[in-house]
Amino acid sequence: MNSVSLIGRLTKDPEVRYGAESQSAYCRFTIAIDRGKDRNGEDMGADFPGIVCFGKTAENCERFLKKGRLVGVQGRIRTGKYEKNGQTVYTTDIYADRVEFLEWGDKSEGASAKPASSMGETSLPGGFSQLTDDDIPF
Repeated sequence: MNSVSLIGRLTKDPEVRYGAESQSAYCRFTIAIDRGKDRNGEDMGADFPGIVCFGKTAENCERFLKKGRLVGVQGRIRTGKYEKNGQTVYTTDIYADRVEFLEWGDKSEGASAKPASSMGETSLPGGFSQLTDDDIPF
């Protein structure tokens, strides 16, 4: 089984490109994931995995994500290698099946956007509507 779930903050704005023939969107970004603290209370640093997503997910990442925004990613690990200046370079990326925006807002807004659950009036993307307790059937 190859399954990964991560939560982290974007280290820079996502880079979106389109395939030459298929015109399918392809997005890359990196997130910072805190490793926590060791037994002595010392900070253990962070990991910076590269995230790759495609299609509508890639287009939505371009539209709503920016540096510092908190995201959840579910996907799979994919490794590869290539030659550069006679040296073999090994790569490890996360191919995202799902990207959850844990902080909302347009890219033009600051990175300090609050999670939707803590906001009274939210600015939701097109096609979405605000739910109330009466809308939930259970």
